[in-house]
Amino acid sequence: MHVDARTLPDDSLIEGDLCIVGAGAAGISLALEFRNSGYKVLLLEGGGFEYDDRVQQLYDGKTTGQPYYPLKSSELHYFGGTTGHWAGMCSIFDPIVFQNRPWVEHSGWPITQATVLPYYDRAWPILDLQSREFDLGYWQKRDPSLVPLPFDDDVFWTKVWQFSAPTRFGQKYKEAVVTAPDIHLYTYANVVDLAGNEGLSAIREVTVKNYAGKTHKVRARHFVLACAGIQNARVLLAANKQASAGLGNDHDLVGRFFMEHLEIKSAELWLEQKTDLKLYMAAAPRVQGELALRPGQQARHGVLNGIVSFTPLQVAERMPPFIEVWSDTDPRVNEEQVRQAQSKARGTRVGHFFDVLRTGEIHGAHRAFQMILRLEQAPNPDSRVTLAQEKDELGVPRAELNWTFTKLERQSIRKIYEIVGQQAGAAGLGRVKLKDDLAEDGVEGLPASTSAGWHHMGTTRMSDDPKTGVVDANCQVHGIQNLFVAGSSVFPTGSAVNPTFTIVALALRLADHLKAKLAATS
Repeated sequence: MHVDARTLPDDSLIEGDLCIVGAGAAGISLALEFRNSGYKVLLLEGGGFEYDDRVQQLYDGKTTGQPYYPLKSSELHYFGGTTGHWAGMCSIFDPIVFQNRPWVEHSGWPITQATVLPYYDRAWPILDLQSREFDLGYWQKRDPSLVPLPFDDDVFWTKVWQFSAPTRFGQKYKEAVVTAPDIHLYTYANVVDLAGNEGLSAIREVTVKNYAGKTHKVRARHFVLACAGIQNARVLLAANKQASAGLGNDHDLVGRFFMEHLEIKSAELWLEQKTDLKLYMAAAPRVQGELALRPGQQARHGVLNGIVSFTPLQVAERMPPFIEVWSDTDPRVNEEQVRQAQSKARGTRVGHFFDVLRTGEIHGAHRAFQMILRLEQAPNPDSRVTLAQEKDELGVPRAELNWTFTKLERQSIRKIYEIVGQQAGAAGLGRVKLKDDLAEDGVEGLPASTSAGWHHMGTTRMSDDPKTGVVDANCQVHGIQNLFVAGSSVFPTGSAVNPTFTIVALALRLADHLKAKLAATS
């Protein structure tokens, strides 16, 4: 069922069993788990089914610290969310990501990889992946020519990615959501406030508004915020009528620990002989390998989780960093700028703007490759989302992002590149050349060319202790028995791989938990 909230009488009351705020990958995956459940699920989406620049303007905000993309164009505000422009790259989080690593302050999840694996098995068909298998051996049986670099297996291994089509949730799952009798989708229903009971132990209702001048109340037994990494924190912080610091923020943690995936292009691999590096060039259909440092090596060298991909240097030199190309506040303009830049770099026709450079000059043998390091960000309480003084058109304070780092990021970048160089030399393959922005010793900060993955994580981090996290292991906001958070904002650490696969897996896990809670109180 679908209702445009702009058409409802002003001050309408909407009631259900479960209210999900946000219809992106997390919200839609969660809602679809309740088809034929007998429970009335309310799915609130602030936008409509298509891009609307006036609605998108609600996501505008200010950034400080390391240069970042314009906030207005970093997340999409309509049905399907940011899957409307995601690249489709999927892989699983490794066991070390969930562990407390002594050399990474504030690391450690209250769950393990084993907790999430069954949900990865349920998530891969949702994202239209080819297989549940992420083991290199499985793909080598299909194509024996997928040969990894001959590095010491105790130092590096090849991590396998699969590529979703990419699945556009807003297109693929629109009919399923709209026709599901248990799911009631309300578009143009922007949540502007959450109200709790007298003791703030539970949420009583949320207030939604839209540009038609309508205000509505929504009541449910349980509420889930699934508004993406920056917006989840913003909604909680802005709900400050009963709690001056915002909901779930008794320990000043909401909005802190903002993390991104760093994309660093500061080293080159020069080989003695030309090679095609087929495994690392998306050789198999919708599959690619990347070079990953073993957990024991991460511990030995005290570095963050990082993985390395390779692009022929003659192609890479013509492709500017994303931080330079994705510079407009309008995501549509940015998409076109990236399409044009990639087309020019490849020497091919303009294609999908996040095409992973699988055509044109990328295939075939090359001697020189740009090394692209995708690195997790160290959890840092000073990297955070706060509320700005300025308010959006619906009266909600805008988000302000201060993106900042510890010394561990730069140390990790240089060390990982150095280890690749040592391995290349030991194998007699060639050498690694560091670019000037990394070669100089004693320099702090990150290169100006540092880009990021549009992956907003950590702002409502998960922990069993309310003094170190906003939600518990079941994604329930500490102290509020019926308020939950879905999406990458609950990640305590970000791994080095894209978050969507894990977002969907955790949404399915949350669905199981909520079904049990609803059944227990029916």
